[in-house]
Amino acid sequence: MALMRVRVATWNINSLRLRLPLLEKVLAELDPDVLCLQETKVPDPLFPADLFPGRAAEHHGYAHVAYRGMKGYNGVAILSRIPFTVDEAAPDWCAKGDCRHMAVSLAVPSGPVALHNFYVPAGGDEPDPAINPKFAHKLAFVEEATAYFAAQSPFTRTVLVGDLNIAPLEHDVWSHKQLLNVVSHTPPETTRMRQWLETGFVDAIRHFVPSDRKHYTWWSYRNRDWRASDRGRRLDHVWVSPDLVSSLQGHTTLKEARDWERTSDHVPVSVTLSL
Repeated sequence: MALMRVRVATWNINSLRLRLPLLEKVLAELDPDVLCLQETKVPDPLFPADLFPGRAAEHHGYAHVAYRGMKGYNGVAILSRIPFTVDEAAPDWCAKGDCRHMAVSLAVPSGPVALHNFYVPAGGDEPDPAINPKFAHKLAFVEEATAYFAAQSPFTRTVLVGDLNIAPLEHDVWSHKQLLNVVSHTPPETTRMRQWLETGFVDAIRHFVPSDRKHYTWWSYRNRDWRASDRGRRLDHVWVSPDLVSSLQGHTTLKEARDWERTSDHVPVSVTLSL
């Protein structure tokens, strides 16, 4: 059987309805077979059926769309050219029902591929779970996800993507020393992320970009000239199970998307596999 090119992209869109005009730009630039979105901020009854003004999703080949959302914040969605089934048994993380995860099985001709789309809690500003419930929730969420995947290990043909809201490595942030006590790069977070990764995943982006090279996917809106200051963090990730490492063909971090008008503070990331 001939192998199929499968390109999976992830993007924290930071409000689907607000940035709907940019959706086509991302699809045109990356040409993904599957696009996973986070922070859609739209409840399911209001999810825009017409994702592309004047044209249905099928016009672009994305005949398969699933979403899980709520009013005002969080929310995930998956647009796909490849048929899939939604895993309705996926956990309700921390029993909050806050629409931070969607799992599907992609019907790839060579065999099904499990795909997980995550939006991990940001964690607030104070990196102390004793006084910051948001940070406590973040740590508990990652611990729960780690236990879930550890219970299934070893697993195969699995891809995990999303805004994981943690920059785990020294060169995933603009200044390791200055951000050690800033939420997203603190030792309690990076240690837990490493434990989650070690349940059976490989960091697909760092497969292509050596860990001693700076690499970011997020730049704060507070930086007026974000490109000049380049104070970024790598918060958006793609992981694959070890059996898929040999299938990895390439990656793209669409940095120029950060310059688009009314864009997200995150940029899209994709990997291409031969499956």
